Amino acid sequence: MAIPAKRNTAGSGYTLFMQPRTTTRVSLTALLGTPVTDPQGQLRGKLKDIAVATGPDAGKVAGLVLKTRTGLCIVPSQDVMETPAGTLELRTAGSLVKLEDQGNFLYLQQDLVDRQIIDIHGRKVVRANDVDLEWMGRGAAHLLRVAEVEVGLRGAFRRVFKGVLPRQTLESISRKFSARGIPWQFVDVIEVDPARRVKLRIEHERLAEMHPSDLAEILEDLAPAEREAVFTSLDEEVAAEALEEVEPKLQKALLEKMDDEKIADIVEEMDPGAAADLLGELPEEQSDAILEEMEPEERQEVAELLEFDERSAAGCMTTDFVQVSMHATVAQAVQVLRAFDGDPESVTEIYLLDEKRALRGSVPLARLVMAQPETHLEVLAEPRVLSCPAGMRQDDLAEMFDKYNLHALPVVDEEGRMVGVVQADHVISFLREKL
Repeated sequence: MAIPAKRNTAGSGYTLFMQPRTTTRVSLTALLGTPVTDPQGQLRGKLKDIAVATGPDAGKVAGLVLKTRTGLCIVPSQDVMETPAGTLELRTAGSLVKLEDQGNFLYLQQDLVDRQIIDIHGRKVVRANDVDLEWMGRGAAHLLRVAEVEVGLRGAFRRVFKGVLPRQTLESISRKFSARGIPWQFVDVIEVDPARRVKLRIEHERLAEMHPSDLAEILEDLAPAEREAVFTSLDEEVAAEALEEVEPKLQKALLEKMDDEKIADIVEEMDPGAAADLLGELPEEQSDAILEEMEPEERQEVAELLEFDERSAAGCMTTDFVQVSMHATVAQAVQVLRAFDGDPESVTEIYLLDEKRALRGSVPLARLVMAQPETHLEVLAEPRVLSCPAGMRQDDLAEMFDKYNLHALPVVDEEGRMVGVVQADHVISFLREKL
């Protein structure tokens, strides 16, 4: 590579500047079927597919799959270069290896093109029509790399008319269509083959960074096989959050091929109220089997909620709330908050209970943060605390939330003991169902 020199005006030497690496973009559709020759110009085969690494090396072209007279062979990407004539040439004649094992690769034509993929950046499901690759400048460790996945009409046109139109004509016309590509780093591949699902675990871990509502929308848009592949790749906590956001019908579909033990692991991570709603939608025999697999503490919480009428306040409440003694200090309340196992985002206030679990007051978190550690919560508590009976109907609940502009409402039993909290999002969901 030529290295130009430029006079360093600050001294008597020269400063060296490397030329920028050049890249040439080419589509997978255009590359497939390209003749591959050895250094002597003898035809060795035609390009059948491209193997791409997964995991930490995701996007790097690991090898090119060739169709030869003796069967499929694979050659490392660094042993192939593009010629001015548009063909491919092997750097060394002995670099071809028989393709006996698919290995830990993703094959662009076999596994990606015409499949559903997840656009991590756009948080949506799309279909891969083609793949754009780039030839890097000579001397690069990987001469060919995946640039982006084409999901628009340009890629679809290439695939439909490949073999009908000459290559140059095809590329020229396809460029008249607007490009709709997703950079490779924003693509999550959905693998539906159980034997190969594990290898894409690292890519699927990026789904955990999504908001549960976005993930739920993606699950709703997927075909059943792809949906199952994505959902089973999630860890229990992420799966639980997503499961809380989808409709009951889809919840059943996501769980129907799982064993009771796996479902129990997910249900244990759910909000108790949401878990009870889910199990209430399942056949009683299956619901009982899942409860048997759950840990005793979580099982008891959910089982108690299942006893309530789902159309009542108790039927839509959660038992995850922060409670302290009415004589506790701010410092003690902070320790209880730190030990809270529920969703911290759902906590808007701390409830003060007496020795009989009767509700005596509540303290908004904002007051707690601004108070001194030794301050008693009784001093900070709201003078009037609203609550509702466990049997209150959801229509009345909605009116109460609207009238008092509530974020959460404590639920008490017939003896006045606090048994749970109804969150505003439960009321919103109820109102949406009525529309």
